[in-house]
Amino acid sequence: MCGTIGPITTPIGPVAQRPNPALAPLAPLLGAWRTTGTHPLVPGVTFHGRTSFEWHEGGAFLLMRSEIDEPQVPDGLAIIGSDDAAGTFTMIYFDERDISRRYDVEVADGEVSWHRDEAGFAQRMVLTIGADGTSLEAQGTMSRDGAPWEDDLRLSYQRIDG
Repeated sequence: MCGTIGPITTPIGPVAQRPNPALAPLAPLLGAWRTTGTHPLVPGVTFHGRTSFEWHEGGAFLLMRSEIDEPQVPDGLAIIGSDDAAGTFTMIYFDERDISRRYDVEVADGEVSWHRDEAGFAQRMVLTIGADGTSLEAQGTMSRDGAPWEDDLRLSYQRIDG
């Protein structure tokens, strides 16, 4: 039997809690945002909510939190990290429905997108960053069972902090 370990008095892993330079292109997303949006499956309803992007563990990861006031769209959390050897980004998403998904993330000039290409349910979301940095436009698309792509959630983001 192992000996008893007493209380830990110093933080574990503080040296790794630092900015991940690979995530620097995601910095325009940082902050708190007011969101409004629509979904083609809920015609005539405008969704209202909030989304925040913040560095997690000193910048080792990017954390996204989203809330929508209307019950048709779930509140969710996501964390984005990088694989420096592959030069890729990955998002792990979880929401209030107990749905958990992995997305590939891509960053281009003025745009961040994530997608999952699962055969039964594929999704894409493209965020276009406004030139002045105070707005984002997001357009989602989806495909069920290999059917043609169709519109999904659309959101407009307005920065509400600094």
